[in-house]
Amino acid sequence: MTTSTRSTAAITVRRLSPTEWPIAFPVMAELRSLDEMAFLRAVAQQSYSGYELLGAFTNGKLIGLLGMRPVHTLARGAFLYVDDLIVADSHRGSGAGHALMDYAEADARARNMNWVFLDAKPDAVAFYERRDYVSHPAPSMKKAV
Repeated sequence: MTTSTRSTAAITVRRLSPTEWPIAFPVMAELRSLDEMAFLRAVAQQSYSGYELLGAFTNGKLIGLLGMRPVHTLARGAFLYVDDLIVADSHRGSGAGHALMDYAEADARARNMNWVFLDAKPDAVAFYERRDYVSHPAPSMKKAV
């Protein structure tokens, strides 16, 4: 696992500490509809299985988030899963999304993982394709129980 800070132009990316999770809520609220307490509980619960929040900052202001977690399955081996990627609407196009993904990909390599997996909203597919991501042929399926 890498603990470094990465900078791209005027954007700095680093892991957020649990004390910083509350400042992440306004940005995450642009992606997910949940209240702040539910967000903080979910991040705390997921952190027990390795979930981490990365923050993209410019001039000391948090402008983007990436939630990621290490996963290991028999079918895929070890890989990094990106749960969430959001850049504040006012900063889209700033390079923050690319900087966050660069950090996550470097982190996966540092952990000797060969893949980064994620689910993409239809309007974000082109962003990931420009980064050489391809659609996975295995369909995602679910069932409420």
